[in-house]
Amino acid sequence: MDRIARPWPALWALVMGFFMILVDTTIVTIANPAILRDLDADLTAVIWVTSAYLLAYAVPLLITGRLGDRFGPKRVYLVGLVVFTLASLWCGVSGDIGMLIAARAVQGLGAALMTPQTMAVIARVFPPNRRGAAMGLWGAVAGVAMLVGPILGGVLVDALGWQWVFLVNVPFGIAAFLLAWRFVPRLETHAHRFDWLGVVLSAVGMFLVVFGIQEGQTFGWGTIVGPITVWGLIIAGILTLAAFVAWQAVNRVEPLLPLSLFRDRNFALSNVAITFVGLGLVAMPLPLAFYFQVARGLTPTEGALMLVPMAVVSGVLAPFVGRLGDRVDPKWIAFAGLATVALALGWYILLMTPDVALWLLLPPSALLGLGMSGVFAPLASTATRNLPPARAGAGSGVYTMTRQIGSVLGSAAIAALMTARLAAELPGFDAEAVRRADGGSAAGLPPLLAEGFTASMSQSLWLAVAAFGLCAVAVLFFAKPQVTVEWRAEQASGPLPDTDRLPARSLPAP
Repeated sequence: MDRIARPWPALWALVMGFFMILVDTTIVTIANPAILRDLDADLTAVIWVTSAYLLAYAVPLLITGRLGDRFGPKRVYLVGLVVFTLASLWCGVSGDIGMLIAARAVQGLGAALMTPQTMAVIARVFPPNRRGAAMGLWGAVAGVAMLVGPILGGVLVDALGWQWVFLVNVPFGIAAFLLAWRFVPRLETHAHRFDWLGVVLSAVGMFLVVFGIQEGQTFGWGTIVGPITVWGLIIAGILTLAAFVAWQAVNRVEPLLPLSLFRDRNFALSNVAITFVGLGLVAMPLPLAFYFQVARGLTPTEGALMLVPMAVVSGVLAPFVGRLGDRVDPKWIAFAGLATVALALGWYILLMTPDVALWLLLPPSALLGLGMSGVFAPLASTATRNLPPARAGAGSGVYTMTRQIGSVLGSAAIAALMTARLAAELPGFDAEAVRRADGGSAAGLPPLLAEGFTASMSQSLWLAVAAFGLCAVAVLFFAKPQVTVEWRAEQASGPLPDTDRLPARSLPAP
């Protein structure tokens, strides 16, 4: 039995770390133009600051979810929090773009250790009929992070420099560690074997696909990179990932990716949907940040303030949407939210011109927040609702991994798309031109350049529109959620005491 009498303090302690991870992502988006100028980097290298983090975040998630099952989510979460905090310090003292990318990769590893434990604890200590409220808090944290991250990032970049978007994590990480140590209980552990061949195949495959997509425009899609072309790298990555899936199907001991989980229709569809969400969330803010700061000449703080309506509306509504998910079929909430997000992004595309009044861009931001409030909670609760408690860690790891895979692919794809559209709209326009257009100058780019640059950024937003639109279609096929036999037995057995000293018991592997 994993259910505890007072699960909310544990959840609050865990989402503090989750909040830090999300804030870090949104802070870095706002800081990208400043990093590009200060470290004398090009656009592709700066986007690798995000891609390296997301890649190192995504690849280990299958095994870090299992680590939580094997050693307890509390222990693994605390280790990840220490790694994330120390890597943030490393990011803040990095003096060149290569060191920053390496530090971000280590930071991603820390995030990979932390994130599955948050979802696993929700799935193990909250029964399905109360999980919507817990996921509502989870969604509200995401909304508040979208508010705090850009604003805090803008203020820090303007006042102290981009380094402080990472250094701010250090005191926050220490506080999160102390709270988790105090309030998160030890839960049952389950013996697992680890599929190291699966880890290698998934890591190599993902890296080849992401490198090929993101660097294709830099090298030229037909150019030789070593002995093969860029397209050859992508195809090799896809084949490696296919080999990974095939290995998971024949591995009878304990596969890294339990394909049996996908027999549950809602779990399978939720993973498809969250992959598109991850792609869309990464593809959405980068063109907007460059539009506001480069084309329009806003400071990082002013650019961040343009997104405040989105974050305020999402943060306020997410808890209510989560509770509604316990009473209404969550697929209709998710569909409405995702369709609204796609509509809001289309509205942005129609309005984005070099001279549109900035206040006209605030209503689509608010509509975007309305849609985002209905995305995270219903998808996450649908994914985990039918899973038995003993498989919560594996299921949470898979779900989080697919979201991050979408994010990694979104980061690579938006880099390639932005670079391609800039080459088409402004031939010869390069990172040096961005550096000359010092973000924060009232004029921004000269009119002739601003028109082409704005067109490139608005066209790039279509990637996010497509991602959220496909996700909305996927959720329409959700089946009505059911309560599993294991959870009925769990509900009948009564709660466990809320204590940090629960004995850890080893159970047979599922």
